Amino acid sequence: MSTPAPALPRHANPVPDVRAAEPPRTRRSLDRLWRGRPDDPAWVRPSLIALLAATAVLYLWNLGDSGWGNSFYSAAAQAGSQSWKAMFFGASDAASSITVDKTPMSLWVMAASVRVFGLSSWSILVPQALMGVAGVGLLYATVRRAFTPAAGLIAGVVMATTPVAALMFRFNNPDALLVLLLVGAAYATLRAVERASTRWIVLAAVLVGCGFMTKMLQALLVVPVLVLVYAVCAPTTVRRRVVDLLWAGLALLLAGGWWVAIVELVPASARPYIGGSQDNSILELALGYNGLGRLSGNETGSVGGGGGTGGGNWGSTGLTRLLTGENAGQAGWLIPAALLLLVSGVVALGRAPRTERRRAAFAVWGGWLLVTGLTFSLMQGIFHVYYTVALAPAIGALVGMGAVTLWQRREPGWSFVLGAVVMISAAWSWSLLGAATGWHPWLRWVVLGLGLASGLALMARPWLSASLRGWTVAAALAAVLLGPIGWTLTTVTTPHTGSIVTAGPAVQGTSGGPGGGGGRGPGGLGGGAGGPGGAGTGTGPQGQLGAPPQGAAGTQGGQRMGGGLGGVGGLLNASTPSAAMVTALQQDAASYTWAAAAVGSQTAAGLQLGAEVPVMAIGGFNGSDPSPTLAQFQQYVADGKIHYFVGSGGGGGGGQQSGGSNASSEIATWVADNFTATTIGGTTVYDLSGGASASSTTT
Repeated sequence: MSTPAPALPRHANPVPDVRAAEPPRTRRSLDRLWRGRPDDPAWVRPSLIALLAATAVLYLWNLGDSGWGNSFYSAAAQAGSQSWKAMFFGASDAASSITVDKTPMSLWVMAASVRVFGLSSWSILVPQALMGVAGVGLLYATVRRAFTPAAGLIAGVVMATTPVAALMFRFNNPDALLVLLLVGAAYATLRAVERASTRWIVLAAVLVGCGFMTKMLQALLVVPVLVLVYAVCAPTTVRRRVVDLLWAGLALLLAGGWWVAIVELVPASARPYIGGSQDNSILELALGYNGLGRLSGNETGSVGGGGGTGGGNWGSTGLTRLLTGENAGQAGWLIPAALLLLVSGVVALGRAPRTERRRAAFAVWGGWLLVTGLTFSLMQGIFHVYYTVALAPAIGALVGMGAVTLWQRREPGWSFVLGAVVMISAAWSWSLLGAATGWHPWLRWVVLGLGLASGLALMARPWLSASLRGWTVAAALAAVLLGPIGWTLTTVTTPHTGSIVTAGPAVQGTSGGPGGGGGRGPGGLGGGAGGPGGAGTGTGPQGQLGAPPQGAAGTQGGQRMGGGLGGVGGLLNASTPSAAMVTALQQDAASYTWAAAAVGSQTAAGLQLGAEVPVMAIGGFNGSDPSPTLAQFQQYVADGKIHYFVGSGGGGGGGQQSGGSNASSEIATWVADNFTATTIGGTTVYDLSGGASASSTTT
């Protein structure tokens, strides 16, 4: 009889516990994050993390030097942090007198940041920088799904180092969020194409709808492309594709239209005036001033549209618009390469099946570049060079996908094409660098030399050793990227403020340069602003009430200038109010709905950001909106709702010249005729609580 085995202790276990040997779940997640996809080489994920980290450093470096960035939107973010109503409608002030001239989704992000972290340059600008990092990562993921990791990394690097991308992802215009949302829509569309997924194509539509909520009709430029790609390439029946697109259309309508419906249904007396419109209508704003008016130049209330075949005051139109003048240095460095690689890549794929993912990707990004680029090239209304940031993802994707597609083809003919693209890109970069007279002239010759040498080496690639091929690729990438990287580094080391900003150094024959757009906008059109942030006497209210004294703080070339006497800004930028002006605005501010009123949003924004009290922007951004009317303003004064009227330093007025309202001039005239003028810290103000008087005093 065998002796029974001794009983094991309760804690002992004769069977090894495999789960106990596994690392904790958190560690496994971090390992997967570091390693990436199982089939990726070991270098891929560290390279991606390095790209994202470098992008974050690039976009966050000295970010606070840009102050409020675009004070127009910063003031609205400050207002939204104080009032949920102002935040929801996108009002310029916490008392909700008038909205900005865009749908408010980008403002919601900034206002939420200010609510959490307090009002500062960083709390306003950091969200845009993080959007840029996310956009680069999302572009990598989009390209990587159908191509190699190298293609995704090249796409991400090109996007991150496009000068206008570095500009706008360090700035607080709506363009940063718009680009991120549209890249997400492209990603979702290509995911939908892979398996004819209804959920993914609906998600793409929702993201485009959010894009509309960010910058209105510009977001819809990609819709025809995304619809066509899904309709042609999705691997399912025609009936299923049609039904899916109908669901996506409904999702787009709901995601982009719910806020519009609420604004239209809420009585005008219960919400702020819709800035940028003449009839207090969000539909008019979306379809007119921010819609078809941008294409035709017929923009009622604008101070400088155009309307002619030449683009009016916004530059010459035509197929070469994006490749000439200051436009070329924003996003034009690799447009020729992107177009060449688009054609070459599609041809290299040959007769691929209808559902082939790589061809669908070329269709999405090629259509994006062509439709958006042609729209920007031919639009006759308001056009700013920073709009071209919308091209950066498409350029990056096409360069990454096309270069890798040609590299994978071993035939000498395709090596010749790839080498030719590198040499053409280097020669184009050499030309663009030459336009920046005196700016590191040696760089253009380095670029040209590297481009010619690496291009010839690529043509001879079939006969090169593996090590020489590696050096050739490195030299080719340097040749095509050194130019835009140089402009990007200049951009991130230069403060940018105001409404019209440009990337890179000053370019011969243009008014741009470090910091901004010089006199390129309405302020330089003879409208009286004396240039961005200037203190000209001008027309309308500023001519009647007087401008800040010489030396008042303003801007030059889009950069904020300090040490002045506390001027209140102009049409394109706001200035920092003096300490005396801030004290006056804050005194008894709780007793008034608005601590002050001023013509033009930028003038009001500077006062509001300096004192953190509500300031009414009469006439909206251009001073040409009928908000408020003279009768309404008189009633506000009679009811004791406004403390001061502040004389403008060059912002707004003269609305009838562009078909807009002249209410701001009427209000300024009435104030000048009935109230006493006083100078506080170099700024002309009228105390509306002191009664009517024709006298003028200085304190």
